[in-house]
Parts: sequence; structure tokens; C-alpha cells
Amino acid sequence: MASNSRKSVLFVCLGNICRSPIAEAVFQKMATENGVGDDWRIDSAATSTYEIGSPPDHRGQACMQKHGVPMRHIARQVTKGDFETFDYILCMDESNLRDLKRKANAVKNCKAKIELLGSYDPQKQLIINDPYYGSDKDFEVVYDQCLRCCKAFLENNS
Repeated sequence: MASNSRKSVLFVCLGNICRSPIAEAVFQKMATENGVGDDWRIDSAATSTYEIGSPPDHRGQACMQKHGVPMRHIARQVTKGDFETFDYILCMDESNLRDLKRKANAVKNCKAKIELLGSYDPQKQLIINDPYYGSDKDFEVVYDQCLRCCKAFLENNS
């Protein structure tokens, strides 16, 4: 695939320390293993400012390490430029979706298709719940959902 046809996806959740960096890491590994890693620009961001500059939650990092998924990310907030440059912005729940659509309305040249990552889930679990106040098991659930959804998203866009 030529570099000018490079695709891009931004994964988004509330704080960018749990769900979205997990989705980013899972998708990056999956794309790389499928030989299309260089065809994608992959990132994640937050709708809020709560965790800007923070690393991913330690429980999420432990979950990714357990599954052999490299994770390197520092939390950041979604910018206007993201709406103009990313092809897809995939978020985790309805609150994220509402926030993103509201922000997108303020961007003249919004090209991003804004969707729930869960809309790609073959098991039809539309919402990827925030594991922040949960246990290690909740991070495993997020990982499993991201794995299924990212696989379907990649297949739909290859």
C-alpha cells in the first residue's frame, strides 16, 4: 500500500489510561502481525483532561504484558486536528460518542468517521465499560473486547 493511502485510527475513552491505550496497543500488534502495521497511523486519546501526561493504568499495563502486547503511550486529549487527520475515531461508550460528535461539530474539515469500537464486535457487545474502578478481571474483559473488535475492524478495512 502506498504511503499516500495510509489509513488512520484514533481510539478514544474518557481518560486515555485504560480502554483506549489497550485498544491502540492491541490494534498496533494485530496490524503489525498481519503485515499492515506500516499502512496504519494508530493512536489513542481522551475526551477529558483528567489524565493528560499520565502513563496507562498499571493494571492495563500488566494485562497487556501478560498477553505479550507492547504498550507505550502517554495520555493526551483529542484535538481539532485529530478530527481533520484521522480516518476513524473509535470510542468506547455513548458518553465518549456524544463528546466526540459535539467536538466534531466545531471542526470545519472533519473527515473522521466517529463510531463506537464495539460496533465491530461479532458478539454484539456495543459498550466497552471503563475498568478503572474495577478489578484486574475487568481489564481482561476490556482486552478481550478490544481483541474481537480490532480484529473485525481490521478485516473490514484491509
